[in-house]
Amino acid sequence: MRSGFPWTPWAAQGYGFPIDAETPALLGRTDELDRLGTLLGAARNGHGGALLVRGEPGIGKSTLVAEAVRSSHGLRVVRADGFEAESAMPYAALQRLGTPFARHVADLPPRQAAALRIAAGLDQGDPPDRYLVGLGMLSLVAAAGETEPVAFVVDDAHHLDAESLEVLAFVARRLQAERVALLLAARADALDPAAVAGVPVLELGGLEPLDAVRLLNRSSEEAIDPFLAMRIAEETGGNPLALIDLAHDLTAHELTASSLAEAPSPIGHRLEAHYLARLGDLPSPARTWLLVAAAESTGDAGVIDEAARRLGLPADAASPAELAGLVSVRDAVAFRHPLVRSAAYTGMPGSDRRRVHEMLSELMSERGHDDLAAWHAAAATSGTDDDVAARMERAADAAGGRGGTASRARLLARAAELTPDGPARDLRLLAAAEAASIAGAAQLALDLLGRLDADRLDPISLGRMLTLRSLLALFLADHDGIVDGATTMLRVADLVHGLAPEFEQRSLLRAFEAELTAEWAVRGHTLPELGTRLAAGVDVADGWMSVLLRALAAHILSPYDEAVPLMREAVDLLRAMSDAELLEVGSIGVALTMALWEERVCVELLERTLGAARAVGSLRVVDTSLWLLSLLELVRGDPAASGRYVEEVRELRRAIGYDAEQVVNASYLAWSGAPTELVEQMAEAILSTGFAGAWTIAMTGLGIREIADGHYRDAFHRFQPMIERNFLQVTYQQLPDWVEAGVRSGRPDDVRAAAARLELFAAVSGTPWVRGLAARSAALLAADDAAEPHYLAAIEHLGRATSRADLGRAHLVYGEWLRRMRRRREAREQLKLALAVFERVGAPAFAGRALRELEATGEHVTRHVPGDPGLDDLTPREATIARLAADGQTNAEIGATLFISANTVDYHLRKVFRKLGATSRKQLAERLPAN
Repeated sequence: MRSGFPWTPWAAQGYGFPIDAETPALLGRTDELDRLGTLLGAARNGHGGALLVRGEPGIGKSTLVAEAVRSSHGLRVVRADGFEAESAMPYAALQRLGTPFARHVADLPPRQAAALRIAAGLDQGDPPDRYLVGLGMLSLVAAAGETEPVAFVVDDAHHLDAESLEVLAFVARRLQAERVALLLAARADALDPAAVAGVPVLELGGLEPLDAVRLLNRSSEEAIDPFLAMRIAEETGGNPLALIDLAHDLTAHELTASSLAEAPSPIGHRLEAHYLARLGDLPSPARTWLLVAAAESTGDAGVIDEAARRLGLPADAASPAELAGLVSVRDAVAFRHPLVRSAAYTGMPGSDRRRVHEMLSELMSERGHDDLAAWHAAAATSGTDDDVAARMERAADAAGGRGGTASRARLLARAAELTPDGPARDLRLLAAAEAASIAGAAQLALDLLGRLDADRLDPISLGRMLTLRSLLALFLADHDGIVDGATTMLRVADLVHGLAPEFEQRSLLRAFEAELTAEWAVRGHTLPELGTRLAAGVDVADGWMSVLLRALAAHILSPYDEAVPLMREAVDLLRAMSDAELLEVGSIGVALTMALWEERVCVELLERTLGAARAVGSLRVVDTSLWLLSLLELVRGDPAASGRYVEEVRELRRAIGYDAEQVVNASYLAWSGAPTELVEQMAEAILSTGFAGAWTIAMTGLGIREIADGHYRDAFHRFQPMIERNFLQVTYQQLPDWVEAGVRSGRPDDVRAAAARLELFAAVSGTPWVRGLAARSAALLAADDAAEPHYLAAIEHLGRATSRADLGRAHLVYGEWLRRMRRRREAREQLKLALAVFERVGAPAFAGRALRELEATGEHVTRHVPGDPGLDDLTPREATIARLAADGQTNAEIGATLFISANTVDYHLRKVFRKLGATSRKQLAERLPAN
């Protein structure tokens, strides 16, 4: 039904047919009605939620939802069903749902309000990220619920445009403390499970056998043998519509013949064939009128009547179909069931269908609905048509301008189908694949690329195609695509050299990023060859990319003392960039800052990138930034902080429908005490996909864990092959651990060169972090009579750095040395300091080592974790919200950070305050341990 159609018991079924207590689809549905009623009642009381009712055609999805809503008082109902004609119109359904609450848009955070207005086509602006639109819609429905409880009902969700479905699924996953319920109904076989992942589902099956038999007997004019009735009930799967319509239209003898078929067809096919037969009994004008209504699909009676008039149909053409109970014609046109509409459409000749679509296209064009006009024009076309293809491309551009990347991909793919074979068709397929990739449809993008002829592409277009393939390899965990990724991007840079300078430079930066991903597993070139090509790309254009390329080339090719000034220049440039500009840089800043041992600046740049991505709703960048921060905290030796970022990644994945339990940081598990065998198995699985960089991080975590456990020889052998591969800043960070493992396993001569490199880094870079690590390494290698000044220098320098665990380890090794020197009282002081650090950062293996050393001094220590015991009672989400609130963020800001509504933030904060005994944000900050 169309938006705004009055919600009455008569119209509630969704197809224009009445329901009552004896409505067939409700027989035996007490449990299902109870579940829906509970959901609606909870929403009325401020506990929002959602449910997807899914089942086969005719199973009674719409009737069930309608009855539940009808029976639940005190809720405002807003409806927006899915229509096939709108399936390529981005945010069409969302606009219809949100229009009644437009007055609340002005009260939303500005970015969210702007995103909604652009998505609705009301304002011009940069296309909004779909998740920012989702957050805006969540805020809008929450604001609507503040005025009165609201139930949003969407039938035929499988016909929604991709953007509306994705946003509604997002909202469904985040509803919690709002006076809002969201009910979706869809055919089980017509809805992509990935699109609604994470949304609670009610699978609606057929009626129980006894209820089905009761319905069959009630619907048939003749008595049916009980055994036969049970068999028919089983064959139809208890489908109410099948039972009613077959019983109405077939005699008992015919039912018997039908039930004894050796291979009964699926019920959907059987019903459609049944409706085709019924349509065949109608007069020709009625069948044509039904075709018009089916092709129009939205039920707009005015459009259908005008199209029928122009096609020369009589004014009463619809009457026979209405009298036959196949369609309802009132304020809007509604088919008895989608299968009736399908039969009315597919049962007519293709020439008739094209003629009707051509007329509808003309009507839509006259009314200013260019996107619908293009859609009907495409449906009216047999074969190829350049003009219609161009119209579809313009509709695709309009969809993209509103942030509808999925709709843009679909429209461009159709435009390509309408384009004669040749270069123009290939370019449209390429553009469609790029749009699909942005929309997150990686497999669709790959399929579209497979349909074009790469040999016909010009160099720049071929470069676009290769770039996209390289990016898709990351999404699909394609081993060959990942290990060949850097080589692919170098090929792109060569292809566009002299044609597109900025494209060339960006491709070179992507080649470096791909090198970091596959690391030592890269195929097709050496690291020095990459550095040489980066250097060659410096002068092809001026700008920030030239500065970064020069720094990266020096990082790879030049001695450290020569590379540092260029890397500092690049880092200064990054720090001076606006937040929006940082979004374009990717992870280059991480490599440069870590090469300079500038951990503070690395965190600064990542947090700025994270904030900018959250502000524009770019969840892909948010996800990447959080993940990098979790890894950086492990490099800094703070597993507790790393774990908090991992939990934020999980929360984000829940928001977008991914399985949060699959978010695992193998290195974090190693630090946290997971069995070595488990971490090694995970690392090998990661390596099999080509992500050798992630494998290295996991192996590094295990090596550090082995050092903490005192298994120095194992750690030495684990680090040795990684050190020998010598991969840029990744190896830099491993050198201090390599030195400790070598000294403690009796191989000091093997690690002296590593200590010398650290001394060089300390002298040239000069940051407190590397100076402290160099001093700690020197202390481990020094003779006993020369070691103490190095230990003291390490503690001094690391006390001014942000790497807590490295400071703790400096106290630890100094305490161990003091104990060997029989200075037990001083040793206890250092070991207690080390233990406190390790307990604070959540490093149990190092804490255990410090505890053992303390006990060896004669000290009896009761191990504890400082802080308020109530912290252990907080759920991960409560802990995250508590920390953000303690940092001074408002509820609205926390909601934007975690992609939940301010209502939900308030709900969790009240629980946090109660658990911690706090009454204000100030007290909350006092009760939480320092970061």
